[in-house]
Amino acid sequence: MVTIKKKTIGNKEYYYLEHSFRKGKSVKKKELYLGHEIPKNIDEIKRDFISSIYKEKWYEILEKIKTGFSREIKSMPKSDREKATEAFMVRFTYDTQRIEGSKLTLRETANLLEKGISPNKKPLRDIKEAEAHMKVFYEVLEYKKELSLNVALYWHKKLFNETKQDTAGKIRKHGVVISGSKFTPPLPVEINPLLNDFFSWYSKNRAKIHPVKLAALVHLKFVTIHPFGDGNGRISRLMMNFVLKKHKYPLFDIPYTNRNSYYNALERSQTKNEESIFVQWFIRNYIKENKKYLLF
Repeated sequence: MVTIKKKTIGNKEYYYLEHSFRKGKSVKKKELYLGHEIPKNIDEIKRDFISSIYKEKWYEILEKIKTGFSREIKSMPKSDREKATEAFMVRFTYDTQRIEGSKLTLRETANLLEKGISPNKKPLRDIKEAEAHMKVFYEVLEYKKELSLNVALYWHKKLFNETKQDTAGKIRKHGVVISGSKFTPPLPVEINPLLNDFFSWYSKNRAKIHPVKLAALVHLKFVTIHPFGDGNGRISRLMMNFVLKKHKYPLFDIPYTNRNSYYNALERSQTKNEESIFVQWFIRNYIKENKKYLLF
């Protein structure tokens, strides 16, 4: 995390931005001199400082992952690519649903989505939402236009049309709380302006920000707005993978077993209003999940 440090030399005070990070086996420290006073545009300076650190720390690795992924895809027959996509879809559907409380196991999810075998004694809602998620996932992969409010509402409606017909594809008009979280989502009156700001930000920055960082920010910003009564996490994770797919990076699954770390990074980022906390968590875990492509 970037911190502001004050140094006193003689009778004068000097301010710096400071950030320590691990690169390989060593710990590196970066400093940026701010002046005798903290500048008014400190937030902008922080963002630029963090971006420069990301470039040094991660971007070269991410490009190697993209290259390795591309080589693997090109070497695979079409049937094998389809099997790999299906395997990811099953795992991603299981994890994204399980994080939100689904009772289906990974094996039950695979049997349901690959073979059409419904599990016994499991909630019908979980079954219907897993099937709907599979369909929306494939639509996301085929979607060629840019993210917009209309497509987010459409995906949400497709995902919940059979289980939550009264709220599917609709912006919430009531306050919500997130169980176990210190973060309180925006009030209903704030949602539409925040969504307008979000999609405007995306339109202006989609070609400027590194795609993996962009995917992390799309997820964080959308889930923080929390525009729906339910399904915000699932839609934001689909949007995240839309960004990765569009820029030809490997897709990303956040495992259910890693949910506590994931929730903690989200909550800390939201309560501290510090995007870099979640972005750093995201990139570290993305590299970990895709490290096999560094060998290609």
